[in-house]
Amino acid sequence: MKHPLSTLALGIATWGLSAPALAAEAQIAVAANFAEPMKAVAAVLEKTTGHTLKVTVGATGKLYAQIKNGAPFDVLLSADTKTPETLEQEGLAQKGSRFTYATGKLVLWSADVKRIDTQGEILKNPTLGKVAYANPKLAPYGAAAVEVMDKLGLTATLTPKLVQGESIGQTYTFVYSGNADVGFVALSQVLEGGKLKSGSMWLIPQKLYAPIRQDAVVLQRAAGNEAAQALVKLLKSPNIKDLIRSYGYEL
Repeated sequence: MKHPLSTLALGIATWGLSAPALAAEAQIAVAANFAEPMKAVAAVLEKTTGHTLKVTVGATGKLYAQIKNGAPFDVLLSADTKTPETLEQEGLAQKGSRFTYATGKLVLWSADVKRIDTQGEILKNPTLGKVAYANPKLAPYGAAAVEVMDKLGLTATLTPKLVQGESIGQTYTFVYSGNADVGFVALSQVLEGGKLKSGSMWLIPQKLYAPIRQDAVVLQRAAGNEAAQALVKLLKSPNIKDLIRSYGYEL
């Protein structure tokens, strides 16, 4: 997904950021649903400050385990609120640094432009093939998918058809590659410029799953890291919030 950076008002004064004498680098752990927006955010950060980001993408649960095992991350952009809170309680994150950077939306998506109707009736269709979803123990979007199936009363029917991805990124790949007929993925993965990139989708009603509020937190090793500090400031800026909304998130 590409956003022309020239349209994002990238002047340093506009963003309220100033170029440092020496550019720094921060290591960022990012939940898989936010992979594409993060590319745009990182580009803006480098253009406006000179700072660079080394980004690792994965399921929130897996990123948490890596942090617990000493992975050298400076900031975590999680797909939930619980993980950043836990890291703060465990002393691995800076107290008071948590904030919500996005609220995600879940969709049912197929690479076939005619496969999914606007009400999700395909889930009841006997011709339905494999259904992909993310590991609910590692990925909040996977937990949301389980909640949707339960509330629709379709868990028993769909269980034999389910294929599980480690992350929402792998789940999307299952559907995109044709290894699954449909899949529960993040809206951000299937939008480009605010429009559906390809295929067909059902935007799942919010009443069927708990809000997917996504928090970021600054980890202890980021103390004094100007790139990490600049990223946090940028994520809170009005222009970047508009960019995030263009991927289907709420703020």
